[in-house]
Amino acid sequence: MLKYLLAGIAFGVILVKEELVSWFRIQEMFRLQSFHLYGIIGSAVVVGMISVLLIKKFGIKTIKGDAIVIPDKKFHKGNIYGGLIFGLGWALTGACPGPLLAQAGGGATVIAVTLLSAVAGTWVYGKVRERLPH
Repeated sequence: MLKYLLAGIAFGVILVKEELVSWFRIQEMFRLQSFHLYGIIGSAVVVGMISVLLIKKFGIKTIKGDAIVIPDKKFHKGNIYGGLIFGLGWALTGACPGPLLAQAGGGATVIAVTLLSAVAGTWVYGKVRERLPH
């Protein structure tokens, strides 16, 4: 577990140092005033696409030798609604779920409201998930 803790701490430090958790940087992105976050997010998407392509093409396995299974995903209109809600929340709060703890660790105590809201939203989704359109 220590290696995961250290990896998480290192990732958090990178998020803070590269200003990926900066409310101002996030606002610049949503106001189309800066390419900084778009460049980083776009780079991550490209690396992810290439990684999945290589995993599928060469049948790469885990360190333990297990096959990596990447299931196909079906599109449905809930993806659009969820993306809009997520993006709106991200733009309003200046935080997405990934860096919330890094923001708190960086001293942004106001992020506690966003963190509690994320937990509450996850709980509500768990309660209503079965009644949502598929």
